[in-house]
Amino acid sequence: QVQLVESGGGLVQPGGSLRLSCAASGRISSINDMEWYRQAPGNERELVAHISRGGSTNYADSVKGRFTISGDNAKRAVNLQMNRLKPEDTAVYYCKMRVMRVGILRFDDYWGQGTQVTVSS
Repeated sequence: QVQLVESGGGLVQPGGSLRLSCAASGRISSINDMEWYRQAPGNERELVAHISRGGSTNYADSVKGRFTISGDNAKRAVNLQMNRLKPEDTAVYYCKMRVMRVGILRFDDYWGQGTQVTVSS
């Protein structure tokens, strides 16, 4: 089985920074896309940032210029550096990876358990 474990959430003041990390474990032969999503209370889960295997990145308009996604396929990890945080960034953040397991010739999506980010003074 494949597991994704996130870390790095917490409480931060407006204007502050946090770095989220997500590491995958299990019988993995290949990782394709890596993404970060977030879900605030009462809202749908939304895509925050995406990085392809080749390193191309995309961001939600609301976080462009403030968040940076980075991935390391060899380490099976993806990070999200969040700067100049705003109260509206408060949400549970989830990582997602598109993974090919050993012996399985297709990619499946796997999610982390989520980590709370709260931006408040």
